[in-house]
Order: sequence, then C-alpha cells, then structure tokens
Amino acid sequence: MHGVKRLFAWMIPRFDASRFDVSLVSLRKKDLSEETLDALGIDITYLQKSKFDPATLTALLKIIDRKEIDVLHLHGYGATTFGRVAAAMRGIPAILHEHANLTNTPWFQKIADRILEPYTDIAIAVSQSTADFVINARLVKPEKVKVVYLGAPLDEFSCARDENEIAAIRAQLGMSPGDFAIGTVTRLHDSKGNSYLVDAARLVLDQRPHAKFFLVGEGPLLAELEAQAAGLGLGDRFVFAGFRRDVPATLSAFDLSVFPSLWEGTPLTVFETLAVGKPIVATDADGLLDVLTDGRDALIVPTRDARALAGAIVHLMDHPDERARLSARARATSRRFDISAFVRKMERLYTLLHERSKATTRRGALQADLSFLSEGGSERIGGSQRARPTYAG
Repeated sequence: MHGVKRLFAWMIPRFDASRFDVSLVSLRKKDLSEETLDALGIDITYLQKSKFDPATLTALLKIIDRKEIDVLHLHGYGATTFGRVAAAMRGIPAILHEHANLTNTPWFQKIADRILEPYTDIAIAVSQSTADFVINARLVKPEKVKVVYLGAPLDEFSCARDENEIAAIRAQLGMSPGDFAIGTVTRLHDSKGNSYLVDAARLVLDQRPHAKFFLVGEGPLLAELEAQAAGLGLGDRFVFAGFRRDVPATLSAFDLSVFPSLWEGTPLTVFETLAVGKPIVATDADGLLDVLTDGRDALIVPTRDARALAGAIVHLMDHPDERARLSARARATSRRFDISAFVRKMERLYTLLHERSKATTRRGALQADLSFLSEGGSERIGGSQRARPTYAG
C-alpha cells in the first residue's frame, strides 16, 4: 500500500465519526491489490472511468447529490479537474491537495487549472517546493496555497519492541547477528535515487564488509537495479526485499535508514522512519529538507553523490554514540508529524469551509485565520453539526 492510498488508510478512520461522514471516490477501476481500502471499512466508490472520460463528471455529481456532500478534498490531476467543475456546479467548497513537486504540467492541464482557479477555495501543499509547483505550474493564487505537513500514525510506529522480537524480524529478513543493516523502504522509481544507493553500497562494502543493504519496495526499475547490483558484485550483501506489509517491523530491523532521493514532496516513509527512531542518512532533496535537519535528526548529503552517501553511512557505522543521538532526536522530531494532528487540522478546515465558503463566494478561507494549519497539536473545534466531506483521487 503506497503513497496517497496509505495516507487515506491512516486518515479516514481517525476522523470524529460523530461529526464527519468521510467517504472516498476513485475515478478509476476497483482496486484489486491484496490490501484494499474497502477491507479497512472505508466507504469507497470506484467510478471506473478512463483518464479523459467526460462521463466522470456526471458520475461524480450523482455521488455528491446522493451523499449530500459538503466539502470536496481533491488529490491528483483528474480529481482536481473534474472535482472543481463539480464543486462549481453544486456550490460546495473544494480543496486542491498537491503531493508532487514537478516543474511543469501538460498544456491541457494548464488550461484546466487556469479556468478552475476561481473554484479553488484553498490549496494544500505537502512541502514548500510543492507549494511553489502549485503556484507556478498549477496556477493557484499564492494567498490560497498553504503548506501543511502530513505525518505517520505514531501509535503504530513508535511502539517499543524487545530485543527478541527485533532479532526474529532480522532473521526473517536474512540478517546474521554480525550484520549492520542499512535499509530503505521506497518505490523503485527514478525520483527515489536508488541507483546511487547501489553504487554507494559497493563503496561501503569495500571498507566495511559486515554491512548489508536492504531495498524494500516494488516498482518498474527493479530489473535495472538488480542488474546494477549484480554488475558491482554485491551478491547477498544487497537484498531486494520486495513488498513488506509490516513497515513498522521492517524499519525496526534496520540499524540505519537511508533516503537517497533525487526529488521529493515529503515522502510518508520519512515520517515513519522518524517515528520508529532510526538514525537517518538522507540527501538534500527539497522535500526532505522541510522535515530533516542536518546534524540534528539526520546526516544530509548532496543528491546524486554516491561517494558522499557512502561516507555518511560509514561514519555512522563507526560512531554508535552519534547513531544513538540521531535516533533520539528522530523520535523527538516525529512528535511534530502525527497523522492524528493532521486530521484535526482537516476537521477544522472542513468546518470552516462548510460554514463560510458559500456565504462568502469562496472567500471564507482567505478571510479566516488559517494559522492552525501550520501549527502542531491536535486542538478540536466545537459544534455538533455533522459534515460530509469526500475525497476524490
């Protein structure tokens, strides 16, 4: 379960069900993967529409009417396009939520974004670089764009594990007692920079042969990365572990976590790793720098620099006291990024939009004090009216 899908699995069950009736709409076909949102009891509807199918709008409007939706929270190009048209037609507030930090959009998306900007109550960006993308490429007015960091479920990821439990997990992953485990939980895509980790592994193993690397995840670059590792003679010291369902347990088995990313919004795995309390080596990819601080809760190296990545790994292998310090600081940092705090912010935002958007012709969010979106904590708001937001993606 990756990305936004995992985010929904964390978020939706954490809304106050006495006040918020949250449902999910997928524009595409039914999810046939092993782990589905349906199985978690989430109210999800699959429209089963193709990318540019105009019937998407009609289907979405029917759901809005049938469920009496009060707020649309939109993720992805298709959802933010059809969703804002639907919001305009039904006079309900729309939130554009962007997770990417690209530099441009297709020409047809620019046309849609320019036309639909007036029907965007607020845009949420997962990092500062993502906010720049929303303003410059997705053409949303700067005053509407707010950076709101996501997080991880701290109750799931920060629970303590005893030595026997960790030893059993390590054995299951193929670690020997003397191995120093260096791992990353990732997608095998260009943006994640995993080829640089493979190159760095060769440099590390030449100096510290007891190191063992674990690349956990799936993606289209698997065969290419496996060939690269084989060409460097990494053998069983570089393990392609594939999909792992229990991410908290997997992270607990690592001695050191690595993020070799080339560019990022803010990956959910960085929040997970902080919550588990692992020492981190990461690149200076912009989204990572929004969350991590060099020397405080991570060692930061330049992107696309396998030698620097290897140097930082070897340094932490040789300095257990520094690993312990980074680990403690990682746990402290994670407390700023609890997914439950994010949900409380969304509850406040939904209520504000529900009460003010229509009455102010979508100026309500801009007229309100939105400082709570950038604050920590999980303050609840008062009131008893039950709002019906829906997510589209």
